[in-house]
Amino acid sequence: MSRPSNRRLPALRRPSLRLRPTLRLRLTLLNGVLLVGAGAILVLLAWLLVRDALRPTDELLPGTTVVLADGSTLEAAAWQQRLVDSASGELLAKGLAALLAIGMVGVVGAYAVAGRALRPLHQVTATARRLGETTLDQRIGYSGADDEVAELADTFDAMLDRIAAAFEAQKRFVANASHELRTPLAVMRTEIDVTLSDDEADTAEYRRMATVVRDASERANGLVDALLVLARSEAQTGQRLGRRSECDLATGTVNALSAVRREVERIKLAVRTSLEPAPVVGDPGLLDRLAGNLIENAVRYNHLHGRLWVRTGSDGQRSWLVVGNTGFEVDQADVPGLFEPFRRGGRERTGARGSGLGLSIVRAVCDAHGGTVTAVAQPGGGLEVTVTLPAAEVAR
Repeated sequence: MSRPSNRRLPALRRPSLRLRPTLRLRLTLLNGVLLVGAGAILVLLAWLLVRDALRPTDELLPGTTVVLADGSTLEAAAWQQRLVDSASGELLAKGLAALLAIGMVGVVGAYAVAGRALRPLHQVTATARRLGETTLDQRIGYSGADDEVAELADTFDAMLDRIAAAFEAQKRFVANASHELRTPLAVMRTEIDVTLSDDEADTAEYRRMATVVRDASERANGLVDALLVLARSEAQTGQRLGRRSECDLATGTVNALSAVRREVERIKLAVRTSLEPAPVVGDPGLLDRLAGNLIENAVRYNHLHGRLWVRTGSDGQRSWLVVGNTGFEVDQADVPGLFEPFRRGGRERTGARGSGLGLSIVRAVCDAHGGTVTAVAQPGGGLEVTVTLPAAEVAR
């Protein structure tokens, strides 16, 4: 019998009953204040005009009297004052009543118009609340007037497109990383099980098994190290680098060439270098890994008696590192995919040589240092990669 789960489910958000200063309410109040204020000014002007216009006795002689309809006699000045007071009072009463009615109608109308105008914002809110890993395909799809609300809705939809693409890339990355890690582990497990199940296995068989396990563990360790470098580089993109010191891309390139010297000699590569000073400011460890990855890729994906060329230099504003090699043919349309994790020539590269993160790390390091990286497919096969970083004088 399963035990009941103690995990608390997230509470449903109930609509608040208190009056909040929402945008719709503020727009309504602003419209009401402006409408009532303008009406009050008009009533005041009418009242002043009536009081000034009702002066018929100002041209009569003092002491003039008037005979009213009921036969009573009244002094003209008193009659005028009574007429002005009566007309002014009636004007104020009717004007204020009309102002109240117009204000109420205006506020109600403004509330309705504001609600209709802000309806897409409610759609944005509702869509955002519904969003989850499985609902990233939902969009607002606003089709109203081309105004600020439409711009906001389009911006929100574009943001969702970027988030969905990032989620897909992350899923692909995790799937490929798990596959790459599972492969050496499966190899080790298989070799150990096969060897242990063989009752006639001798020392030589165990040595062979140990060699296979060691190679597989080195491959898994290399992949983990590459993933850590990639995560470290991407974490520093757009932020201040944790370590900053002046270094030379030419020095890192010399060290990288020295590390692959035996492999270069084994496949008899023709190496041509032109290493001019290329001073930059950044993380020395990441920059060394950048040069190392480019040189290792140029050697790993080359062919027997192939060529490898490396150039470094600077013009005072930027420093560059160019690494080119011969090798298998690459379609230029597939070049952008080379910088995606676990891809080679636009194809998934799980199970291929290397960890498949070399150029991904190069791009992440360039982004972290405010630089760029480009690649051009070579006629007949091979690739030339150019890294450009701010020179030391500029980066300081």
